[in-house]
Amino acid sequence: MKASSVIKLNQTALQSNWEFLRSFFKGKQISAVVKGNAYGHGITAYVPMAEACGVNHFAVFNAGEAYEVYEVASPSSTIMIMGSLDDDDIEWAIEKDIEFYVFTMERLATAINTAAKLNKKALIHIEIETGMYRTGFEQSTIPELITHLKNNTDTLVFKGLCMHFAGAESIANYVRVKKQKISFKKALKVFKEAGIMPEIIHTCCSAAAVRLPDMHYDMIRIGIMQYGFWSGPEVLIEYLNKYNVEESPLKRILSWESTIMSIKEVPPGEFIGYGATFFSHQTMLLAIVPVGYAHGFSRSLSNTGIVLINGRRAPVVGMVNMNCIAIDVTNMSDVKINDTVILIGMQGGHEVSVASFGEMSNQLNYELLTRLPINIERKMV
Repeated sequence: MKASSVIKLNQTALQSNWEFLRSFFKGKQISAVVKGNAYGHGITAYVPMAEACGVNHFAVFNAGEAYEVYEVASPSSTIMIMGSLDDDDIEWAIEKDIEFYVFTMERLATAINTAAKLNKKALIHIEIETGMYRTGFEQSTIPELITHLKNNTDTLVFKGLCMHFAGAESIANYVRVKKQKISFKKALKVFKEAGIMPEIIHTCCSAAAVRLPDMHYDMIRIGIMQYGFWSGPEVLIEYLNKYNVEESPLKRILSWESTIMSIKEVPPGEFIGYGATFFSHQTMLLAIVPVGYAHGFSRSLSNTGIVLINGRRAPVVGMVNMNCIAIDVTNMSDVKINDTVILIGMQGGHEVSVASFGEMSNQLNYELLTRLPINIERKMV
């Protein structure tokens, strides 16, 4: 059956992004962060595409996402869970050699006990609280933590020591980020002096990886950049200025398309759609597109959104419905049913970018992408 819209993922653009990332970060080990349904790109579609680019390490938020990656990834790829896990999830993770963060004594105890029961070691990453105040062991608990790690080498593999920066994308957070760096280095020193060290150390997300090269250590966690976006305008501007280039080397891999399902002529003097938000001052021709707020096309785009049809920009008129939108094609004589409609992407030299789409709907890039419904088909092109 034909879906009302499709999200297309460009393999060539993705390959270009990964070539840039490897070159820019000079061969540093990179974990591809695919939480939030691969930032809306679709885990099951994206992971095989990334593996085709040579990616072999994936980071997710919870066990559900880990399972999705596990189902489509190569057996040689590493999966790392950074967040939510219950007791059953921990058992499954240990059985499948999936690595996971530990940031509470309770989770550590569960990992030890479950590993003992399974007679198989848990592959854990210890997260340190450095000032994000979300998850992580406090500095005061590190001596006790080290004791547990030393006493349970038969059930634990100390795979990683990590942290997360609280806003490295903005200079406004400079002081806070600096304090976090100091805090992590203090914790790391305690581990070194105790004679127990992880296999790898990792602290940087995309923004921190660009702005804090002294914190790269053994691995960096790259999320938004692999999909063709920068963490924020400050990070992009800093990169462009530092390397004296005019354009971002990153390419957007996602486009979102639908088709025209109906064409409607509206006489002058009529309201269009629900309510009275748009009034036809002349005879108008509308293209009805089967995408609405149920599909992630925000209601805030009512009377403000723009799409591309036959290489030209066309405005949304009236209210965005649950399942459809009306597009003003009055001045387009060649429009017909089943013509392609670009909701996000390029056509005929014009572009509706994720950034512009987000600005029109008052959403951040991250928010907009992750809100694209899971049930929209993702297709590699």
